[in-house]
This record gives sequence, C-alpha cells and structure tokens, in this order.
Amino acid sequence: MNGSSKVAIVTGAGTGVGKASALALLRDGWSVVLSGRRPEPLAEVAAMAEPGRALAVPTDITDRQSIAALFAKTRETYGRLDLLFNNAGRGAPAVPIEDLAYEDWKAVVDTNLTGLFLCTQEAFRIMKAQEPMGGRIINNGSISAYAPRPLSIAYTSTKHAVSGLTRSTSLDGRVYDIACGQIDIGNADTAMGGRMKAGVPQADGTVRPEAVFDPEIVGNAVAHMASLPLDANVMFMTVMATKMPFVGRG
Repeated sequence: MNGSSKVAIVTGAGTGVGKASALALLRDGWSVVLSGRRPEPLAEVAAMAEPGRALAVPTDITDRQSIAALFAKTRETYGRLDLLFNNAGRGAPAVPIEDLAYEDWKAVVDTNLTGLFLCTQEAFRIMKAQEPMGGRIINNGSISAYAPRPLSIAYTSTKHAVSGLTRSTSLDGRVYDIACGQIDIGNADTAMGGRMKAGVPQADGTVRPEAVFDPEIVGNAVAHMASLPLDANVMFMTVMATKMPFVGRG
C-alpha cells in the first residue's frame, strides 16, 4: 500500500508509543492527525513533519464532543480516514482492590475503553461512507490483556476488554472493508513503561527491575500493520522486551 495519499489518526500522539508510531507513519508517507490532551507535545511532533503532513488536534479522549470534533477536523482537512491507532490510555494508583477510588476506576474505564469505543464509532462512520470504502483500526492492548500485574485491576480489566472490542470491530467491519487488529506491548521504555527499570512488584511479592525496549520498535510494528492491504490483517501482535518476566511462572 502506498502511504502517500493515506490519512491516519493517532491518539496519545504527543509522547511515548503514540509519538513513535506517528513518526514511523510519517516516514512511510502518511498524513497524520496528532491527537492528545496537551497541545505542546503535539506541536513538537508536528514540527518534525513536512508541511501539511501533520495536523495537531488537542483532544480529551474522555469527552464525546471532543472526539467528534477530532474526526470532523480530520475529514474537513484531508477528506478521508484510512487508519485509526487507538493508542491513548492511562493507569490507576497501584493500591489494593478495596482501596481503589471509584473516580480512579471510572477515569481508567472512560479513557481505555469508552474512549476507544467512541473513536471506533467515529472512524466507522467515515470509513463506511468514503470512496474507496474501508480502512484500518489498530488498538493498543497490552501484555495486561493476557496477564495482570499486582494491584492493576482497573488497567488490566480495560485491556482485557480492549481485546473484545478488537474482535467485535474486526467481525463487524468485514462487510465495510474495515480491518481491525491489536498490538500488545510489554515494557516499552516510555514514561509509563520506563519505571520497570527501577523495579516493580512481582507476583511472588518481591520487587525486581525488568528489561525494557525502545518504543521506536513499537512504532515500526504499527507502521508494518498499517502497510498491509485491507484484505490482510495482523489480528494480534505482541511486541515486548525479550527478557521481561511474561512467559513463565512467578
């Protein structure tokens, strides 16, 4: 697929995996709409692109109207949408289940699950109506979509739910040539994942440092998934630090 005329939205594009993925797509010739809460990081990423190839749209992923405005601005500027990378996400304080505040639970659900659903709805509306019809949606899952860390019930629950969202989106999108897949990331060296280097709680009660890897590798993986023709799909891809304690017992 030639990315020169293709348009992508990346949520959470100002930092970490979102930034790495946006830059990888730009290198591959995509036009990229950069979505995130804070204007400053988005502007910094946009400045790395050729003129007209990146558009920064500050967005509150927990607000339905803000999401609608993001997709409306994308259609107004570029006329179509070929890729949505549902990347934006957050965690909650690492506390026992009985101590987790309802507000923290709801904030994670609103961001990691409801926000992805609302973005998917808006993407479907554009992708079904455009010519040629179709597009691709990539959801950011997590290693937590398969196995929890201690004290992570809100994050883990939403990431398991993202897998269900991915499967339903993939199934319901077939008739419209909308492909949907998921990338599950383990210990990318970002603001969220980089803390693993200093030591994090393990299932056996110990605290140990874990291996991390460069988020640019995730960006390249997202770009690969995006490069496929719409009659092919990477349904699930796991990209992780080779030496992180995911496979095994502990």
